[in-house]
Amino acid sequence: MLGDSLAAGVGCARVEETVGERLAAVLRAEGHRVDLGVHAVSGARSAGLEPQVRAAVRTGVDVALIVIGANDLTSFTPPAVGAGLLHDAVAGLRRAGGQVVVATAPDLGVVSHVPPAYRAFVSEASGLYARAQADAVVRAGGAVAAVGPELSGRFAGDPTLFSADRFHPSGAGYALIADALTPFVLAAAARWAA
Repeated sequence: MLGDSLAAGVGCARVEETVGERLAAVLRAEGHRVDLGVHAVSGARSAGLEPQVRAAVRTGVDVALIVIGANDLTSFTPPAVGAGLLHDAVAGLRRAGGQVVVATAPDLGVVSHVPPAYRAFVSEASGLYARAQADAVVRAGGAVAAVGPELSGRFAGDPTLFSADRFHPSGAGYALIADALTPFVLAAAARWAA
């Protein structure tokens, strides 16, 4: 697990609720041996991926999941810059022999802190950023976890999917995210094992 606070599990009450632990349990149930390494850092932007990639490569990486983009959006990192840094991270993990899945920038327009008048604009900016990331991931040989607007819609309509800070997911929110990412991670594990 590489990336930002969503990859690290900020907002979870227990480690078992994190995306990484949930996905590791699914992989184990499918017969894969899993040693979960969490290199994600809360608050990380794409500029912070390089040291995470080095740490993952140093410990060995077969399948990597990168969750990144929210902090790039909130810090107004230009899409081309963030996407270029993400490309380099994916390429580095691929050179090390890992299969890479990327969950691109979430739709921040669903966050309650965003005033209603700006939600459409923030959603549009989030989508633009995610598309730039997706192009970069594919060029670098990674796979994009296209979880789409359905997941964002669930978060927009259910405040219980957010933790007390109303920004990070709750345990229930992380369960939805993990469920959406499961097919992409299972496919990456199958590619690695082939």
